[in-house]
Amino acid sequence: MTAPAWTYPPELLAALGDLGLAPAATTPPSVVREALSGLYRYELRRMRDALRAGEIPKADYIGLVIALRKKYWPLTLPVEGWERICRGAGDAHRVDSAARD
Repeated sequence: MTAPAWTYPPELLAALGDLGLAPAATTPPSVVREALSGLYRYELRRMRDALRAGEIPKADYIGLVIALRKKYWPLTLPVEGWERICRGAGDAHRVDSAARD
């Protein structure tokens, strides 16, 4: 049995690439999303620590958090959404074949 091939949409690949992630066709969306979530939490904690250290003015903090959320927009999709939009061509073929039978 071979691993399913995932087809990541160009907009998702671009967003992931901007964040340093480049999933292969064999990388499950759940793994990519978990890595992205870890990066987001890391950046959020760094920002919080910078706020506590006085490196970020409190008045600027909420705007920075909002900007970070926008940067990590793929996290707004649940894992099931990622799997649905990244479904590999082989999976779609099997579903189509089953529907015809």
